[in-house]
Amino acid sequence: MQALATKKTRSKLSAADWELHALEMIGEQGVRALAVEPLARRMGITKGSFYWHFPSREALLDQALASWEKHDVRNLNASLGAIEDPRDRLKSFFRRVGRERLTHQVFSALCAATDHPQVEPVLERVANRRMLHIARAFEELGMPTEEADHRARLTYSVYLGFLQLQRQHQTPSLSSQAFEAYIEHVIATLVPSA
Repeated sequence: MQALATKKTRSKLSAADWELHALEMIGEQGVRALAVEPLARRMGITKGSFYWHFPSREALLDQALASWEKHDVRNLNASLGAIEDPRDRLKSFFRRVGRERLTHQVFSALCAATDHPQVEPVLERVANRRMLHIARAFEELGMPTEEADHRARLTYSVYLGFLQLQRQHQTPSLSSQAFEAYIEHVIATLVPSA
């Protein structure tokens, strides 16, 4: 009976399931580690079901990256687009570092694969979109456009650096008081007071 239930569960896997598992594998092992057979083993199914949804590993990677980017756009709009006060928007951006663990793991792995032809354009779009939102918030705080652009690049650099340190296990635990103190310090340093 359990084997039948498992078989039914396996047969209901969608392309989105494959994409999610691919992103998890990328986040843990990097882009180059993504391969159909190990991914199928990880999912506990045969690789034959993969071909119901994707013609190739590259097609899976394209779709997984597209899904990740759409998710990032939704998160960006929620954290930087839907909040009226620009200071609160910027604070929300910094606080995101401690949330959405898979998103940040995938992003860190993608940053390590900037020379990959499928990854490079995605990273460029994501970085440009994020920095544009950040710069807009700084402009709303009264900064001239050029200064807002510079501050956005600095802010984004701090974010990237923190993710890299996280990946190397050189940051405070995300649930600790030290992490909260660090985030408060970053916000106080980069976001001008009212």
